[in-house]
Amino acid sequence: MPSAADYQARIETYERPELLQFWQSIQDRDTPDWAPGKAFEYFILRAFQLEGADITYPYGVQLSDMTSQYAFTDENQTVEQIDGVVYCDGLTCLIEAKDQTEPLNVEPIAKMRNQLLRRHASTIGVVFSRSGFTPPASILAQYLSPQMILLWNGSEITYALEKSCMRQSLIRKYRVCIEKGKPDYDPRPEEAKTL
Repeated sequence: MPSAADYQARIETYERPELLQFWQSIQDRDTPDWAPGKAFEYFILRAFQLEGADITYPYGVQLSDMTSQYAFTDENQTVEQIDGVVYCDGLTCLIEAKDQTEPLNVEPIAKMRNQLLRRHASTIGVVFSRSGFTPPASILAQYLSPQMILLWNGSEITYALEKSCMRQSLIRKYRVCIEKGKPDYDPRPEEAKTL
């Protein structure tokens, strides 16, 4: 099985044309050289990186990273698995990427909320789901104040990737969430929403 460094080295060779092909492979569920879910995680981060965002690839937070004043029997135990971080346009975004065939329910949003509780208040969560979200998940995301969690579905990802507007779409989602409290705002133009 490839390591995290192997995945990072591989995805960083992808420019926009290769990334578009890779997205199609992810949607077709044809990524045999990637562990389940890993292709989607690295794909999202690379899409932002290609638009000039600073990113941190997936990583684990060890018990020893959280505190050094207590003695634990297994300080190397992973207590959080972070799918990545995106820094752009004044935003700091903790990323959760879920590549499932069914719309996501509330569990990944609740997990993200718990991760945000341990971070600076200016950090926002962004959950990417190729298959979208259930109505309860969308409703929960509206009521997590003071934490903010933005939701992206597969159609929005496709549009933003094809138009090279991942960062611009993130900003639009963020602003609408600030102004209207809508974390699942679709930033595509009206004509693109019917496709």
